Amino acid sequence: MTAEAKTETLGFQTEVKQLLHLMIHSLYSNREIFLRELVSNASDALDKLRFKALSDDSLYEGDSQLKIRLEFDEEANTVTLTDNGIGMNREDVIENLGTIAKSGTAEFLKQLSGDQQKDSRLIGQFGVGFYSAFIVADRVEVETRKAGTPTTAGVHWSSAGEGEFNLTSIEKAERGTRITLHLKEDAKEFASRWRLESLIKKYSDHIAFPVEMLKPVEVEEGEEAEGESAEKTATATEYESINAATALWTLPKNEIKDEDYQAFYKHIAHDFQDALTWAHNRVEGKLDYTSLLYIPAKAPFDMWNRDAPKGLKLYVQRVFIMDEAEQFLPLYLRFVKGVVDSNDLSLNVSREILQSDKAVESMKTALTRRVLDVLVKLAESEPEKYQGFWEEFGSVIKEGPAEDFSNREKIAKLLRFSSTHDTSGKTSQSLDDYIGRLKGSQEKIYYITAESYAAGLSSPHLEVFRKKDIEVLILHDRIDEWMMSYLNEYEGKSFQDV
Repeated sequence: MTAEAKTETLGFQTEVKQLLHLMIHSLYSNREIFLRELVSNASDALDKLRFKALSDDSLYEGDSQLKIRLEFDEEANTVTLTDNGIGMNREDVIENLGTIAKSGTAEFLKQLSGDQQKDSRLIGQFGVGFYSAFIVADRVEVETRKAGTPTTAGVHWSSAGEGEFNLTSIEKAERGTRITLHLKEDAKEFASRWRLESLIKKYSDHIAFPVEMLKPVEVEEGEEAEGESAEKTATATEYESINAATALWTLPKNEIKDEDYQAFYKHIAHDFQDALTWAHNRVEGKLDYTSLLYIPAKAPFDMWNRDAPKGLKLYVQRVFIMDEAEQFLPLYLRFVKGVVDSNDLSLNVSREILQSDKAVESMKTALTRRVLDVLVKLAESEPEKYQGFWEEFGSVIKEGPAEDFSNREKIAKLLRFSSTHDTSGKTSQSLDDYIGRLKGSQEKIYYITAESYAAGLSSPHLEVFRKKDIEVLILHDRIDEWMMSYLNEYEGKSFQDV
């Protein structure tokens, strides 16, 4: 069958159509993030190839120098990004570029308000990935071939980001993916070396692979046009790396600026906003590993879907092993993003081995404590910042006492409640606050569960406590009653339902 005979037109998944329309018309203030998203995807493709090549180095096809290349053409008004990573076959292209394989899509679409500024912030929490290309381009072309497949197994994908996309079978000599953005008239600024280079340094400086661009051509003064043209031809294949290309987590902490940490967070989390805080640690001794853990500022849309993808990026001796390694943190900390790089796991580690590996269990215990310590420190040193965290993630933290018996006291320290002490109804009182206000010989922490703060505050059960001037915690979250069945005491004082 010829390549032409295999050309077909397919329609986007409905959610993709809605998301594309929204992005194209709303993300006017954040449009430069398209490059960060595409570079992150290219970096992931290189990571995946390197991992698969551990067991089959023929996938390198004689080229093991993994890299990303960035090109632009001012006259044609295009930007092109190429990687020599794992690449895609026809089925991968349809799945990855025609659908959104991410839970929370329906919830995301429900929350759209029609207000451009509000909706663009929502998109930032949702993540935009490949589709961000359409923020700056009115047409996008993708040429790709999966590593290890014949050169005739290439695929050409193209779309104007409206209702459909075209697929054609092509011949492609090199493995990997080449994405060409045909820029909109108002996005011409991106067909510029200075603009692209500055964005790479801003967003992607510390990804673990080189991002290369053609070396700028230096023309001698007084040189004629023919000479300039000849020099351009002569130097057309000279590329140079424009990013640091050093895995951030491997650098000493004193060499990393806050803006570097934040840029790396946005790279791995695909988030628009800065992280709330982070912890970067190197552990040596019985176990040898490095972790870089981030607490996001905003909850993701799929946080309440306990089956949604979650977990840390796992590297072994700097080689990428898997995304979303959920074995390193308990479920109630599923919002944490980051990287763990171990020297104590074997390079051919698989999901099955991970689930029964003693080193993994030890690392999980240590990483869980690390996250909890970061949150305790945040609550003590920056209570307002912590309050913002609690309003986003508090309900998930409440799953902790049931799931993590050994850390119940520490989790309880993080909990925040409404109380009769503060009739504003704000959920901001800690158990330490409550104990600090105890009078006399009170040995119990009193609480009441209710459907709302107002219902709890007006409960007749509180009358006797008001008369005796005894504070009562008012628990009005749907998860509270279940949580309290796992909390027996705190700081030696038992809980008592009034």
